[in-house]
Amino acid sequence: MTTPNLMLCDGCGQAASREHIAKRLQRLEWTTRFRPVHINALLLGAFPPETDSEFLYAASSDFQGEAARLLDALGLAHAGKAADAVLSDFQRRGFLLVHVLECPSAVEASSPSALQVLLEQRLLYAFTRIRRSLKPKRVVLVSSALEPLAGRFVESALGCPVVLDDGKPFGLEGVDPRPAMVRLRAALAVTTISTQ
Repeated sequence: MTTPNLMLCDGCGQAASREHIAKRLQRLEWTTRFRPVHINALLLGAFPPETDSEFLYAASSDFQGEAARLLDALGLAHAGKAADAVLSDFQRRGFLLVHVLECPSAVEASSPSALQVLLEQRLLYAFTRIRRSLKPKRVVLVSSALEPLAGRFVESALGCPVVLDDGKPFGLEGVDPRPAMVRLRAALAVTTISTQ
């Protein structure tokens, strides 16, 4: 019997097969295609969705899951529009969505505490990437899984403000995300006015 060659993924810290690494590189390629030159708001989630149809930057004609919720929260119409047109508008507005873990979490459902450990381990990498590479005007936490780490983002001297929902991330993945979506849109409108 042969055992698969597993290595640690440098995007999430999890044990990774070749397929895992290939999928991560595909997500990075999709994201880079729509990265704005100047990032007005870096929208930061905990980890990307498992399915491509819910990953914002995956070429799809029908945005679902995380992608649809985020576009709706930002007031970007997407129904019946070409994905490239929607993503170009998202890019033109200076939005970029990234995740602390660059890969879907294999431990999320089985152990929330293990997920928190993974997020903690990747936090310094995320801070470094934000400071040195992304350099946004503001960071907006959009995943409730980041709630235990919200204070660390505020204290981390990222070089820009961290936008929170009354001290917590905007929980766009909750059972009823509509109130958080409304508050996110309002918070971005206020911070856009104050930074101009």
